[in-house]
Amino acid sequence: MIKNNILFYIVPVLLIFSSNIQGQNLASTVHNLSVSGPGNVKATSESELCVFCHTPHNSSPRAPLWNKSDPGVSYTLYNSSTSEATIGQPDGASILCLSCHDGTIALGSVLSRTSDIGFNNGVTTMPIGPTNLSTDLSDDHPISFIYNSALTLSDGQLHDPSSLPPSITLENGKLQCISCHDPHKNDFTNFLVEDNKYSNLCIACHDRTNWNTSSHEISTATWNGSGVDPWPRSSYTTVAENACENCHNPHNASGTTRLLNYSKDEDNCIVCHNGNVASQNIQSQLIKPYRHNVYLYDQLHDPTENGAVTTKHVECQDCHEPHQANDDAASAPLASGLIRGVKGVNTVGNSIDPIQYQYELCYKCHADSPDKPGSPTSRQIEQDNVRLEFDVNNPSYHPIEAAGVNSNVRSLISPLTEASIIYCTDCHASDGTGSPKGPHGSIYPQILKFEYVRVDGTNESYQNYELCYQCHDRSQIINGMSRFVRKVHRKHIVGEDISCNSCHDPHGISSSQGNSTNNTHLINFNISVVSSVNGRLEFVDRGSYRGSCYLKCHGETHNPKSY
Repeated sequence: MIKNNILFYIVPVLLIFSSNIQGQNLASTVHNLSVSGPGNVKATSESELCVFCHTPHNSSPRAPLWNKSDPGVSYTLYNSSTSEATIGQPDGASILCLSCHDGTIALGSVLSRTSDIGFNNGVTTMPIGPTNLSTDLSDDHPISFIYNSALTLSDGQLHDPSSLPPSITLENGKLQCISCHDPHKNDFTNFLVEDNKYSNLCIACHDRTNWNTSSHEISTATWNGSGVDPWPRSSYTTVAENACENCHNPHNASGTTRLLNYSKDEDNCIVCHNGNVASQNIQSQLIKPYRHNVYLYDQLHDPTENGAVTTKHVECQDCHEPHQANDDAASAPLASGLIRGVKGVNTVGNSIDPIQYQYELCYKCHADSPDKPGSPTSRQIEQDNVRLEFDVNNPSYHPIEAAGVNSNVRSLISPLTEASIIYCTDCHASDGTGSPKGPHGSIYPQILKFEYVRVDGTNESYQNYELCYQCHDRSQIINGMSRFVRKVHRKHIVGEDISCNSCHDPHGISSSQGNSTNNTHLINFNISVVSSVNGRLEFVDRGSYRGSCYLKCHGETHNPKSY
């Protein structure tokens, strides 16, 4: 009977050591806390290896022959709006790991000894650092939760537990520390059960939509050695090799929500997108005078938020879904790979996930959201909702959603035709040759890609109206063959130094306010320079290249002036 009892205690310990036959021996890892251990944290004279965790006699009731007391503390748990798991206080194997790694119990305090085992340099508890998780686990990957088919179904982006590799162990159906770490082997660094190159361990559980074709999964970009090291915890040298850990830190994360490397959302992007890893320097655009100022907001973006932004903010993740974005090109109005997977608002004002068209991304902030930016020009018809401005039922609009109304636009530069559709980012984007795509920052107001002078009294030139002249041929605008062009465009913008902006509203005029007689050709007067005559302020469209104006402009009365 005594012999059988001894075997009952000894056999599990032997099994622990047998797991090392094919892997790195425990004695050569930092979990060897004995005097012979290779790490800086080790005993002054204790020669036994296993005593710091196990004992065949006087162990705690916890398997396997546990030689330490239960920490007996309440932990602050990980919490996130995107988590579907029910996360409880640590239990099972995890509470055993925490008996050293939460820093509350002396490393040398074991049940089998009447006094604590002494450690070098006066060390008692786990030194403060990456291996001391503390009792605040809000910045660590969640543990001690049921991982079953019901969870994978509700989450939608987890692999079913039946498909997990054999190396990942669920203890009584729960994910625990030992699901990722084997305390007796350190074959893959950090005692991981799998090599996490290309985040193979992470994606064994996490099944992110379109991850396999995202840039963060496939990019071979490397760090050029300048600025901040984007991968300080890793020996891997490319974006693809670091994969999830480009942005996430499974333990002691600075950004506790979703375990980000940095607490400020934009810092997780800029550490690579500053020209030191990614080829385009986005950071340089974000210091320009007109920009989507991601620095102005802190942790306001939430992946679960509605497509229409209700609390004003802008973060990189509002426009880019980092698990899905790639360099795939597209034709207007379809969304390119750069903005794949983000939420938005469709043409009728409904939240959609994901967007199909680029303009649906712009509508999430610039359509029905409160506190959206207003128009820079005081218009006869005021309208700040760009979704309504680009409505295809309007009397006129720039062709963002569909081809324009006007079937005779002689000034268009090839390959543009009256059937063409353009992107919002054809006008709103970073300025300068070679600048990255998208409206990150510009020296021009409203984050315009090129100069567009709105102030009357400015000499007409290609440089002053470079934005317009990207699509409209300058010679046709001011020297066109039609009498209408010569009398209207040349007279006003060349002869009178009047800005295009004084007559034309570049987005469009809502059908609920404009009409097909007065508001064709994007006519929506700038009322800071144009006033009514006898109570009348309008342009009357009288057919192809014909019209009449009723207004006062720069002291001249048109009542009407016909062309």
